[in-house]
Amino acid sequence: MNELPLVSDVNYETFDTLVTERSHNLPVLVDFWADWCGPCQMQMPVLKKLVEEYAGKFALAKVNTDEQRELARAHNIRSLPTMRLYRNGEIAEEILGAQTESTLRVLLDRYIERASDRTREQARELFDAGDHAQALALLQAARATEPDNHQLNLDYAELCFRSGARDEAAALLDALPRDIREEPEAMRLRALLDFAADAAGGESIDELRAASTAAPENSEARYRYGSACVLEARYEQARDSFMHILQQDRAWRDDAARKALLALFTLMGDADERVAAWRRDMFNALH
Repeated sequence: MNELPLVSDVNYETFDTLVTERSHNLPVLVDFWADWCGPCQMQMPVLKKLVEEYAGKFALAKVNTDEQRELARAHNIRSLPTMRLYRNGEIAEEILGAQTESTLRVLLDRYIERASDRTREQARELFDAGDHAQALALLQAARATEPDNHQLNLDYAELCFRSGARDEAAALLDALPRDIREEPEAMRLRALLDFAADAAGGESIDELRAASTAAPENSEARYRYGSACVLEARYEQARDSFMHILQQDRAWRDDAARKALLALFTLMGDADERVAAWRRDMFNALH
């Protein structure tokens, strides 16, 4: 497969060879486009720039949907541009509409092996084993080598947070490009930082629970207890605390309980089967 061009025009007959089969060797980004599509024309120079910079780490397959209508119909393409990233013979990602260069880098970097990937694994292993200083030092050195690797920056920010350096973690997160900050991993870290700020005060979680139980009408105490529960992954208790405020004191702190529930759902992720049910409970409580 190495003799194939990194940028190729694909039709119905060549799709399996240039995309499906080739994706077993390296990621293949398929760009469904058309001459009349303005955003498609704007996207193409960005894609070609990335192909050059990544130097063989992924391939770009272009499908002109005006010329390849049968192929577009077979792949159920309904809007342009549509980009799909294939890996190991399957669609790994799909994005609709023109994207920024940094967003596309994040997409590609999920599937492209980099020298720093092993460093990231080592750092997490060291951190989980209790060697926080060495873990952070490894990531710091890797960041110096790859300053534009946002995944390294996110990892470093997460380990800063977990080691207690929350101000540094927040500063690192704030310094990331906006579209990176809107990635699920970054949004989860932001939620954790916000909950940590709300729970701050020095009390143990048992003390916060006692305070919220002693004064059920005290939304501040109940909210701080809920935030502390989030930090310890006691999601059911956190949900109950925020729901209590939502039902009893909806207007408190500018609808803080509803916002906290949404942040909790973001943190847990839609793959957690509890989230859908809890979203319904929140909706019913609001209406």
